[in-house]
Amino acid sequence: MKELLAEASKNETGGGEGIEVLKNEPFSNHPLLGGKYSSGQYTYKIYHLASKVPSFIRLLAPKNSLESHEEAWNAYPYCKTVIMNPKYMKENFRVIIDSLHLQDAGNSENVSQILEPKFNQCQVFCWMDRWHGLTMEDIRAIEDKVKEELDKQRQEGEVRGTRADSD
Repeated sequence: MKELLAEASKNETGGGEGIEVLKNEPFSNHPLLGGKYSSGQYTYKIYHLASKVPSFIRLLAPKNSLESHEEAWNAYPYCKTVIMNPKYMKENFRVIIDSLHLQDAGNSENVSQILEPKFNQCQVFCWMDRWHGLTMEDIRAIEDKVKEELDKQRQEGEVRGTRADSD
């Protein structure tokens, strides 16, 4: 899965737009899911999205509103991802995604330990990860290479991938 995300990221980055990886480093002593997990890989990314929306939205959108930030703590099999817009929405916008990969057919109940009534509003999406069996060192090497490629693509050439219609 990481390889698929890396390829998609590269295809959507270029010409000053796309994904900017600011941090990609190991973390420890950061309790997650009630303290069950506390170490893994931390990433901080910025998604530059201005060219991905129609021009009339760019005209109406306030400065910095088309830039999203993502923090993720991947402590496989658990991962916490936080999406925000700190330059425009400040602390008023935050999406938190908790995911847990389990060795079952999806029949485990309330694996994220969500309290009622929120539990009944949740939806779960599951798929097989292509990177199953890779070591943490393998994954870090892939992520380091992708970061370098994204940085180069974002700074050079034209906007790539999904774009709004021509202005």
